[in-house]
Amino acid sequence: MRRWATLFLIAAAMPVAALAAGPTALGIFDGWGAFRDPTTPRCYALAAPAATIGRPKVKAYASVGYWPKSRIRGQFYVRLSKERAPGRELRLTIGSRRFILTGNGMHGWASDPRMDAAIVAAMRSAPSMSVESGTATGGAIADTYRLRGAATAIDAAALGCAKLR
Repeated sequence: MRRWATLFLIAAAMPVAALAAGPTALGIFDGWGAFRDPTTPRCYALAAPAATIGRPKVKAYASVGYWPKSRIRGQFYVRLSKERAPGRELRLTIGSRRFILTGNGMHGWASDPRMDAAIVAAMRSAPSMSVESGTATGGAIADTYRLRGAATAIDAAALGCAKLR
């Protein structure tokens, strides 16, 4: 129950144009939640990190989003627990696969739809993923996510937006 409340708070805190109606939970799957936000409209799967190195500055999360009216499907995004240093590489490791993400400050995302698809495919078969970089203060960012339930949450988000097209 505590995990569900944490995921819902993270979902509610995500930047949205209008949160009057708020997101609707589509399901919670082993630490990953699936949500639909009809005001945008969009759907997304998201999770908080299972572990973070050092003291987080903000609540970190990873998500896979769908915006049916914009024809965006399976877009990976991560908000880091701390701001990374300018010019520092942001590495996503999923099993034996490594991806260099694009982004700035506390934000990271895939460089293109092909990378999004490769990330989501890797998430479906690995037990965990980690996002790592260096910070402006010389410390490290290392947020680790468990992936159990991620595939089901991603599928629930995709299905949740299928009727919003």
